[in-house]
Amino acid sequence: MDFGSSTDNGLHDTADESGRTTGAAETAGAVGTVGAVGTARTVGVVGVVEAAGPGARRALDTEAVHAGRDDLARQGLHAAPIDLSTTYPSYDSRGEAARIDAFATDGAEPDGPPVYGRLGNPTVARFETALARLEGTPSAVAFASGMAALSAVLLVRNSMGLRHVVAVRPLYGCSDHLLTAGLLGSEVTWVDPAGIEDALRPDTGLVLVESPANPTLAELDLRAVAHACGSVPLLVDNTFATPVLQRPAEHGARLVLHSATKYLGGHGDVMAGVVACDEEFAGRLRQVRFATGGVLHPLAGYLLLRGLSTLPVRVRAASANAAELARRLSADPRVARVHYPRIGGAMIAFEVHGDPHEVIAAVRLVTPAVSLGSVDTLIQHPASISHRVVDAADRRGSGVTDRLLRLSVGLEDVEDLWRDLDEALGRARDSDVVRVAAARR
Repeated sequence: MDFGSSTDNGLHDTADESGRTTGAAETAGAVGTVGAVGTARTVGVVGVVEAAGPGARRALDTEAVHAGRDDLARQGLHAAPIDLSTTYPSYDSRGEAARIDAFATDGAEPDGPPVYGRLGNPTVARFETALARLEGTPSAVAFASGMAALSAVLLVRNSMGLRHVVAVRPLYGCSDHLLTAGLLGSEVTWVDPAGIEDALRPDTGLVLVESPANPTLAELDLRAVAHACGSVPLLVDNTFATPVLQRPAEHGARLVLHSATKYLGGHGDVMAGVVACDEEFAGRLRQVRFATGGVLHPLAGYLLLRGLSTLPVRVRAASANAAELARRLSADPRVARVHYPRIGGAMIAFEVHGDPHEVIAAVRLVTPAVSLGSVDTLIQHPASISHRVVDAADRRGSGVTDRLLRLSVGLEDVEDLWRDLDEALGRARDSDVVRVAAARR
């Protein structure tokens, strides 16, 4: 069974004449395939989704624009309204009691008008509907952050006595920390992909993977992983790929997690998380959200719904930029290795020969900041920030080296981006030369 490799960078690493390890991004043809036909791949593989109505099918681009908004024209509206109410009037207290009892039973969304902001919000519900449509799942439940969303999943399984989690590194650093520290009472077994099936126990409630992974961009064969999980739900963190590049539910994942703060919002101005899943699991997630209060603010729901409408365009444009930068970086003697996924995308990881901190300090156009998925390009040093909470040995063992930099490529002109990276790499190299010379005196 082919699972892929938990440390595979997706670049078919080769050695050039100097022995420097590079990837397929160095070959113009290989990157041209990702960049030039990335749109064709998206449309061909995950570009058509089932739409409402018998036999109706709509392209992903159409769904991104219209899902969650199909009723607006009939209401005489064009833009989705923002409902900021925290509570809703009702003169039928017996009816309210019955609806709350029904919610307590299975977590289904209450029929009729809203009751209270912690049970649900109409604006947030529009975003949930749209994201579920894009991921190809019956339901989705939104939370105040990606970590709140993951925490809710763990709490659902813990409440059923299924506290054991099987996970594959690397994951986002805070996800790793949440599991390793046992903060929610979970117990984790870390495995390579091929070891998933053997690690399952009667109390295993979840298998958790991220593909492409943060920050190494390692990819997994999700269908093979789902098969190895058997009846245990597979949760795939799809933050980096987005439904534009892959829909894990089509490969057998029961749960699809997003830090919606990233590509779904897309502009660096909203924090959120969401889990796409079947309605049964969604009901349990709503109950946890109601009890713990990790609700998404309606304004954030509105911004996310708006962000989805341009998601395919943004992901494809940023991916084309990233593919070209990956090609140039992999041909640069100042760069030791480039990681870029086979499915494409707007994320690049690269290891430098010199001091990565000097590169961070030297960029001018690129923003040195944590997070990703915005319209502008961001760079950060994972070992110092996003994965600092992971034990150093575990971090390095999963491919997160001290010289690794993570680049979230935005929508700027690629020549401007390259000029900034080129100058930053040059300044970092010059600083290294000065330090070495000083140390020899």
